[in-house]
Amino acid sequence: MNASDLKRKYSFNSIRMKLIFGVVILTFPLIAILIYYSVYSTEVVRNQVADSYKNMMILYMSQVDNALEDIDKYMNNTMVADSDFVSYQLANTDYDYYFSKILMSNKLSNDIGMFKAVDSFFLYAPKRDDLMRITQERSTVEEEEAIFAVIRQTANENTDPNRFNKKNWYVQKIEDTYYMMHIYKSGDVYFGAGIKAYELMVPFRTTDFGANGGALFAKRDGIPMTNVDLVNRNEVQLRSGMENYYLSGNQSRFLVVGESSAKGDFNLVALVPDEKILEKLPYLQIIVALIALACLISLPLGLYLLRRTVLLPLNQLMAAMKRLRGGNFEARIEAKRASDEFILVNETFNNMMTQIKELRIHVYEEQLSKQKEELLRLQLQINPHFFMNSLNVLYNLAKVGNVELMKGMSLSLIRYFKYMFRSNLSFVKLKEELEHTRNYFRIQEMRYPESLTCDIHAPEFLMDTNVPPLVIQTFVENAVKYAVTLDEPTNISIAIDVVELGGAPSMNIVIQDSGKGFPEEVLTVLQKGESLFTEEGEHVGIWNVQRRLRLLYDHDAHISFSNGSPRGAVIEITMPIHSKL
Repeated sequence: MNASDLKRKYSFNSIRMKLIFGVVILTFPLIAILIYYSVYSTEVVRNQVADSYKNMMILYMSQVDNALEDIDKYMNNTMVADSDFVSYQLANTDYDYYFSKILMSNKLSNDIGMFKAVDSFFLYAPKRDDLMRITQERSTVEEEEAIFAVIRQTANENTDPNRFNKKNWYVQKIEDTYYMMHIYKSGDVYFGAGIKAYELMVPFRTTDFGANGGALFAKRDGIPMTNVDLVNRNEVQLRSGMENYYLSGNQSRFLVVGESSAKGDFNLVALVPDEKILEKLPYLQIIVALIALACLISLPLGLYLLRRTVLLPLNQLMAAMKRLRGGNFEARIEAKRASDEFILVNETFNNMMTQIKELRIHVYEEQLSKQKEELLRLQLQINPHFFMNSLNVLYNLAKVGNVELMKGMSLSLIRYFKYMFRSNLSFVKLKEELEHTRNYFRIQEMRYPESLTCDIHAPEFLMDTNVPPLVIQTFVENAVKYAVTLDEPTNISIAIDVVELGGAPSMNIVIQDSGKGFPEEVLTVLQKGESLFTEEGEHVGIWNVQRRLRLLYDHDAHISFSNGSPRGAVIEITMPIHSKL
C-alpha cells in the first residue's frame, strides 16, 4: 500500500474515520466522567478526613497552648508576687541564698504536680553558677549535666535583654530529646520550665491514624521532634505553614494535616495514610473501576462489530471500485454475509458491472468494425496522379510502338493494382510489401529513366514478419513525388532493422532520399503531429499511414520526420514486430 492509499484510507473525510471518531466521541466522555467522578469522590472524602483531623489538631493544640499559657502565668505570678522568689533573687549572703533556695525548692516541688505537662522547673543564678531543677520524674546525672550546660550556655550567650521577656516557647534539643522551653529573667536570676515533646503525645497513643500513620510535633522549619522514624522512613516533607493539608511521602502517601502553636515555634502534625482515607470508598472505587473497565472493553468490541458490519463491506466495495478505476472491468464483489443495505449495494454493483461489460463488448465490436472499414477505405485509396501518369506513359509507349515496354509497364501495373486491391488483409508479410515497393519503382523508372535509383536493405529473418500494407510504399511514393526531378539523379534508400523499444523488440524502418528535403514549414507541421492537406482539401498519404498505424498499434508505433545531412528527407518508422489485432 503506497502513501496515497494510506492517506485516503485514514483521511478524516472518509466514512471509516468518521465512524471510528464517532464511537470514540461517544465512549471517551463517559470514561472521562467516571474518572472525574472517581477523582472528585476521592477528593471529597480526603477533604472530609482532612477537616476531621484538622479539627482534632486544632482542639489538642488549643489544649497545649492553654497549658503553656497556665505555666507562663504561674511563672509570672511567682516572679512578681512570691516572697520566697524575691528572697532568692535578693540574697547576698550564702546563708540567705541557701535558705531561700530551700524554700523555693519546696514551693516548686509542691506546685509542679499541678502541671502534668511540665517535665521540670529550674532556677539558675549565674553569679554563683548554681542550678536548681525540680522534675516530675527522676533524671540521670548525664541528663542533669546536659540540661545544666544548655541553660548555662543560653544565659551566658544572651545579648538581647528582651529575649527572656517574650511570651513564646522555643524548641531546644538536649542530647536526643526535644524540649519546649520558656525562660524568664528577673534581675540576675533565670526562671524557666521545660516540657519533653514526646510527653505531649500521650493523648494520641489511643487515636487511630491507620496502621502506618501517627501524630508528631515538628519545628517550624520542618524538623520532626517526635515520631522521627515515621517521617524519615517515608520521606515525608513537613512544611512550616499548616493552613492547608497536602499529600507527601515516597513509597506510601500520607495526608499531612497540622496546626501551628500560638505559644511557640512548633507545629502539631498528623500523618494519615492515604489508603486509610480511601478505604472508606471500597465499593464506589470497585464500581467505578468496573464501569471504566467495561467501557474500555466495549470500545474495541464496538469497533470490531463496526468493522464487521460496516467497514469490511465498505472496504470490499472500495476495492472493487479501485479495480474498476484501474481498468479491470471483471471486478466483482464476493457474496458474503452482510447487512441488507450492503447486500443490495453489492448486487446492484455486480449487475451494473455485468451490463457495463456487455455494453463494452458491443461498443468494442462496433469500433472494431468501424476500424476495419476505415482501414479498408484507407488501403483502397489510389493516388489519381499516379494513375493518370501511368496511363499517360502507356499512351506514349503506344504512340512510339514500343510493345515490349508496354508489356512490362502493363504487367507492373497489374501487379500494383492487384496488391492495392487486397482489401481483406490488415497485415502482409514484409517481403510482399518490399516486392510491391520494387514493382512501384519499376513503374517510376519508366517515367524517369536514368533519374531514379533505389536501395533496399532488410535482414532475411524479418521477411516473414507482418507489417501493415502500403506503409513503406506510401512514403516511397511521397519521396518520388517531391524529390525526383529530371535535372539530376535521385536515390531513395530503405533500411530495415530490429531495435529494442520499451523492453520489447520493434521493427525500425528508415526511408531516405537525396532530394531537397522537407520545407521548414512542412517539417514543423509534421514534427508537431498535425495534418497536411492537398490543394484539393484531402489528406495526403502521410496522414493515411499515421491513421492506420494508430488504429493498429495505438501509441506503440511512432513516425519521425527530419532532413538529412547535407540534404534529403528522412522518415523513420518504429512499430512492434507483433500486431495487436
